[in-house]
Amino acid sequence: MPFIVDSLLRLCRFTAFILPWIISLPLIADNNITQIPIIDAPKGTVGAGFGIRAGGSPYEGIENISSIWNENNTDLVPLYLYEGKYLYSHGTSAGLHMIDREHFSFDLVARYRFDRLETDSSNLYFGMEDREQTVDGGLAFAINGNWGEVSASAVSDMLDTHNGEEYDLTYRYTWATQKWKFSPFISYVYQDEDLVNYYYGVEDDEAAPGRPAYTPGDAHFLRAGLNTSYHWSKRMRIFANFAVEGLDDPVRDSPLVDEEQLTSAFLGFAYFFGSTLDNTPDVPNEERQREWSWRVNYGYTAEETFHKVHRGYFQRNDTVDTNLAGLTVSTLLQDGSKVDYWGRFSLNRRLENDYQDDFWEYVAYVMAMGTGYSPWTEKELFRYGFGFGFSYAEEIPIVEQIKQAERENNTSHFLNYLEAQIDFPLRNLFDAKAVHNCYTGLTLVHRSGIFGSSDLLGNVSGGSDVLTVHLECKR
Repeated sequence: MPFIVDSLLRLCRFTAFILPWIISLPLIADNNITQIPIIDAPKGTVGAGFGIRAGGSPYEGIENISSIWNENNTDLVPLYLYEGKYLYSHGTSAGLHMIDREHFSFDLVARYRFDRLETDSSNLYFGMEDREQTVDGGLAFAINGNWGEVSASAVSDMLDTHNGEEYDLTYRYTWATQKWKFSPFISYVYQDEDLVNYYYGVEDDEAAPGRPAYTPGDAHFLRAGLNTSYHWSKRMRIFANFAVEGLDDPVRDSPLVDEEQLTSAFLGFAYFFGSTLDNTPDVPNEERQREWSWRVNYGYTAEETFHKVHRGYFQRNDTVDTNLAGLTVSTLLQDGSKVDYWGRFSLNRRLENDYQDDFWEYVAYVMAMGTGYSPWTEKELFRYGFGFGFSYAEEIPIVEQIKQAERENNTSHFLNYLEAQIDFPLRNLFDAKAVHNCYTGLTLVHRSGIFGSSDLLGNVSGGSDVLTVHLECKR
């Protein structure tokens, strides 16, 4: 019983911390440039995809938004999308629906702010402290009609980074055809002096020749842009968004800044599992509408990478001997003719075997599950699944710490998640009713930063793999 209580308390603390990440990916400090086409999706829609952020930096000597850990000139943003009755993730504006009506909404929101200054990016900033990215949270509302939409938000820093506030007022008008959607917008943005001073001010102890101490006041500016999306297929959307914004005098006058305006773009695609934006939705048949499953798994940290383990390289890690024990709960999102889609949440215990204290890992993902049948009897022979989502670990697994230290790379608690699963029905071996809908097999657990190309994932290049055995039963 104490273990269960402790686990629930940890889960609550994790939820309070990770919710802004779950419900707000990705955005640029309430910048409408990153809005993606999920806002009119039916309740229960789950999707995934990616976008590429591109644009200029306001800081002198820095040409683009890329991190010093990222050799690209752009930033890859993984998209984890959800539209629920209460919780939602629209990619740029997400949170909790307090009021959700046809022409009016009022929400609690959380937003990731990509603004930052990495002082190692140029000798111009020698002797200064980095300006970090953070998560902003607050309130937002929107009113819409035939005339367009007016939305507003008020957010403040949730992680004690800039300790400031930002207010946004936006007007948007949308034109839609059968395949295309165009949404031009214009925004008025106000940022208080704490926020502006954190990113563009120079402290007394940071002053240097050619870089005097500077304390700016608050700032306000206009941002205008265009969001577009293309209905490629029933479940896939391609989008391209562009924006330009001016910099107010308190920002332009900073000795750190050499720009008067900024341009930005966000290009990508999103795939929605099940029915979305469609007048003839696919609905699971009545027998499977409430289908769910539980799975337990246990295994060891693998030596090789995700694709090599797929090819049969099953050996344990040569450097560390650690394990994982997990519990996964799944619900059926869509029963397809060839592939089922499942929404899954895993609670994993990372067993570090005295390298460091054991800790919890939390994983949310969508799995596509296919089935192999006998060509003669149509009997189910095996299942194969592939999952995509995200992982948050309370501590950095020791194997990732060691690997990244050897490469002189950074680490991150929050990483992209991949999972591969193959199993076999126990009813082919046993007649017992208790195992009629149970399967046993192998699960490969993988955490990674998508080759160091994503700010959101800490620009981590690398990760870890765990090979486990599992038992899963459908209900």
